[in-house]
Amino acid sequence: MMAHSYHHAESSARKFSGQPDDYLAVHAWFDATKQHLALPGHRALRHHASGIWESEQVFGATITNSAGRVVPVRFIGEQHVREDCRCIPTVSDWLKNLPIESWMVNGAILPDVEMDITDADITAWRQAVAARQTTLGYADWAAQHQMRSETR
Repeated sequence: MMAHSYHHAESSARKFSGQPDDYLAVHAWFDATKQHLALPGHRALRHHASGIWESEQVFGATITNSAGRVVPVRFIGEQHVREDCRCIPTVSDWLKNLPIESWMVNGAILPDVEMDITDADITAWRQAVAARQTTLGYADWAAQHQMRSETR
């Protein structure tokens, strides 16, 4: 079952004391990957041992809840991952059975200059976005191509 972040926060309040709002930010961080994929596979991005350690980098080693209790953030992360996965997987556990798509394995060294700035028009940018060659907005993409043409 895919629990809502608030339900995890309620569970933390029961386990560590305090109020659900004391824990909501940590649990919402773990589940923020649902914005990319609203299926259980979203968990592959943060619901693992490395994600638990990363949460400590984001929120600090501990939080102090509304009851004045100091709670290690890793304890909150472990609770969240165990409630969703019933274990604490590794990143390798998530990735080892990942189906390999052709775009994942046909890399190439890019030329130093991909196109001249005279070619950097809105149509070329749209083609680059459609081909998944850039995530830049048009202004940033054009500036990047301007810099490349200046270094030639």
